[in-house]
Amino acid sequence: MNTGISLYFSGGFEANAALVERAAAVGVRFAFTSLHIPEETCDDYAREARRMIALCRDAGLSLIADVSPVTLQKLGVSRLEDLLDLGIEYVRLDFGFDAARTVELSRTFHVVFNASTLSERDVVAWRAAGADLSRFCACHNFYPKPLTGLDIADVARTNARLKALGFTVMSFVPGDAELRGPLCEGLPTVEAHRGHRGEELALDALELFAADSDVVMLGDPGASDVLWDRLGQISRDCLDLACELEAGYEWLYGRVQHDRPDSSPWLVRSQESRLWDDAPEPPAEPVADPEAAPGPAMVRPGDVVMSTQAYGRYAGELSIARAPFPLDPRDAVVGSVANKDLALLGHVRRGMGFRLVRA
Repeated sequence: MNTGISLYFSGGFEANAALVERAAAVGVRFAFTSLHIPEETCDDYAREARRMIALCRDAGLSLIADVSPVTLQKLGVSRLEDLLDLGIEYVRLDFGFDAARTVELSRTFHVVFNASTLSERDVVAWRAAGADLSRFCACHNFYPKPLTGLDIADVARTNARLKALGFTVMSFVPGDAELRGPLCEGLPTVEAHRGHRGEELALDALELFAADSDVVMLGDPGASDVLWDRLGQISRDCLDLACELEAGYEWLYGRVQHDRPDSSPWLVRSQESRLWDDAPEPPAEPVADPEAAPGPAMVRPGDVVMSTQAYGRYAGELSIARAPFPLDPRDAVVGSVANKDLALLGHVRRGMGFRLVRA
């Protein structure tokens, strides 16, 4: 999954350099900044902007720059196309560009527009001017003022429409450490994400991916260690699931596994588990517990299940329950995911990776 950060001149070069370094280290691939908003000022704007652009370029981050005709004067360049030489690959066109100029710019950059205000009339005009919509992106706003953010259902509907047209879609979650002023109340796309922290924000990012966002970025410049850790996992498409395994099954800790692309609504099914050459023999058929309550035993959400030798060629397959269901007598429960990570199971789908780690 593609993740991103946001950079602001007001934070200072050293803080931005540290942010870019940490982002690159966890696999973040995008950065967003604005090159025209009034409050982003400094003594030598053109020099500081070029330093920030070089930071991202050298770290391998694709920079999305919010630009307008004012940007030319602020950066001391004669044409927007000159931004490519500085290292900008994506330009978010805020205002002042007609269809012909937009299409012309799209031959140099990926052009980015406000996803929430992009109209069918815009698309028709761009196509009439010869647009290749694979060069076009739609980025939702972030919303500093409380109660102005979007609803996740509206975001999902907008994203589905835009992706059907060929757009790459981007959105934001707020940070949970340093929040950007002047309001310092978070910069989310979705209002319900405002005020969340740590694990909640990781789930918010996954919710935006599930709503058809291609890139999810931090709107604020600060993130906690917990959020950085999860951003790294999301960027690598592999979520850590805190888990307690039964004695004899500790060898399962730390192994990278992936849910099958044909996801089951009841189970996370490990693609790799039946193919491990170094795995111990699968367990024999479980022996019934004489003290167990009558009726079939139940598997609970988060239970780690392994198919026994009684399952024939499925022996050794590892699954994690998403929902409760009766335990098949040919399966054995060999551990359970910690309660704090149960909500992640809904996002381990269609090839997503996971690792069982010690709780």
